[in-house]
Amino acid sequence: MSGAGVPGLNREQVEKAAKALLTYAQKKGQESSNLLLDDELIYLNIALKKVPQTPRKDKPVRLNIPHPIYCLEGAEGHKASKKKVKEEQIAGVTKVVGLSKLRTKYESHEAKRKLCNSYDLFLADERVLGSLPKLIGKSFFKKKKQPVPVKLVGKDWSGHISKAVKATYFFWTGAVVENVIAALKDALPHIPKQWNGVKALYMKTADSVALPIYQASPVPDVVRIKA
Repeated sequence: MSGAGVPGLNREQVEKAAKALLTYAQKKGQESSNLLLDDELIYLNIALKKVPQTPRKDKPVRLNIPHPIYCLEGAEGHKASKKKVKEEQIAGVTKVVGLSKLRTKYESHEAKRKLCNSYDLFLADERVLGSLPKLIGKSFFKKKKQPVPVKLVGKDWSGHISKAVKATYFFWTGAVVENVIAALKDALPHIPKQWNGVKALYMKTADSVALPIYQASPVPDVVRIKA
């Protein structure tokens, strides 16, 4: 059975990988006594035949998925942003951190790590995105939690944030499968030659092995014989 809208993807293979990874994550949680362990996320890794040339390495492409859960963090203008969030009653926003706070309160590596571990999703005003890599540290990038850019100008913050938070993770097997297929479907237009540009697909948690869910057939060697 193929993934809806994704030719060549076997849905049953995605389901098997999702079940295996969720079982692994549950077992890991049961065996650990550390209450501060990170929530497990499931990643979809896309190996490409040709890497696209993009002008901005720090600005991820938003991929919409059908089953989101989220917490988030704002960026510029701490007091003004908190007031805006409160006025618009933006659901899901549990903390707003300004650039000045990132420079002072979250200056140490340990503080950055704790902040990274505290939320599932981080959002940032797209106008300050370029300033964030040095301020948030390596933990965010290692855990694939670098802030997602949102347009925080004008009145409709709620609308922009609502779109952004649809690009996160959910943890039931069926939802994982649907999210993987939906994310891949959204990613294909950004890939050179789309599906034909995909070399392989893998699913994994932060510290598990990568489970293959698709492998492109190797291109056979062509031997030309002159008459």
